[in-house]
Amino acid sequence: MNKGKRDHVIHYLNNNIRYDGRKKEEYREISVETGVIRTAEGSARVKFGETEVIAGVKFEVGKPYPDSPDAGTMMVNAELIPMSSPDFESGPPGIVAIELARVVDRGIRESGAIDFKKLCIKHGELVWTIIVDIVPVNAFGNLFDVASLAVMSAIKNAKFPELDGEKIDYKKLTKNSIPMEEEPISVTVLKIGDHLIVDPIPDEEKVLDARLTVATLKDETIVAMQKGGELSLSTEDIKSMIEISIKKAKEIRKFLK
Repeated sequence: MNKGKRDHVIHYLNNNIRYDGRKKEEYREISVETGVIRTAEGSARVKFGETEVIAGVKFEVGKPYPDSPDAGTMMVNAELIPMSSPDFESGPPGIVAIELARVVDRGIRESGAIDFKKLCIKHGELVWTIIVDIVPVNAFGNLFDVASLAVMSAIKNAKFPELDGEKIDYKKLTKNSIPMEEEPISVTVLKIGDHLIVDPIPDEEKVLDARLTVATLKDETIVAMQKGGELSLSTEDIKSMIEISIKKAKEIRKFLK
């Protein structure tokens, strides 16, 4: 960690301002666009300021898992390409990509957002699998929140392709959407010194003490949490971070198409 940069960031925060002029709990400008990939059954492009993430949804059919013969499944993958950030390298998914995919997946799965039983085509023999790919176009901070909103938007945008037996016709989409039960929203809060902030840029992420990503439902139910960073969080820290997450989730939810 660059101590000089950390001191500089904290100096700004002590004066209730950040590098880009925002307040501690202020998000950058948010935009959501759906149906951006013609070759995907569902897609979305989400921007938080300079950070831009594209999520795509594809469908496959296959045998269900032995322990859930009457339910389909979902796979979430993240590809962090070098063109989106100088911190990313080519090759197999690293720890950052794996964590990003798992955090997004957990928020959706643990919330019961998708009724996987309705993805069953033939009990014990054939089910739908939802495959979600996350690709940052420009990774300029806060990938957890941006990717989560992009994936939820892409899932809501998706339509099932036509199915003839076990053969999928990807050129023909039906009017059937993914069966949704809930709509989780993830908000990540960073602790830097004595300060708590949301929607960090890279200079802030590189000097964090800890972070907490909280996924909540519309009724404020907490469905998943992920802690990151080297330092521990006190009970009061966690309580404050959860309160901020719930409050900011209400703002982000307005952008879920």
